[in-house]
Amino acid sequence: MKKILSLIAVIGMLSLVHATYYNVGQTVSSSDQNIAFDICYGDYPSSTLSLADFNGDLNGGNYKVIHIDMSASW
Repeated sequence: MKKILSLIAVIGMLSLVHATYYNVGQTVSSSDQNIAFDICYGDYPSSTLSLADFNGDLNGGNYKVIHIDMSASW
């Protein structure tokens, strides 16, 4: 159990070191929009998803409006 808690703590610290912080009203950078995430469930045309998939400037003119709702409970 002690090893699992240590691993969780290390993962948490690494995520804080590599986190990108945005404030209200800021635009997501192009480099962050191009980060690909694996799709593990659902109907999507490819096996990865990135925010660039919804940005017409980056995907060939197919503009989409999306709403990102992120919350955490500490």
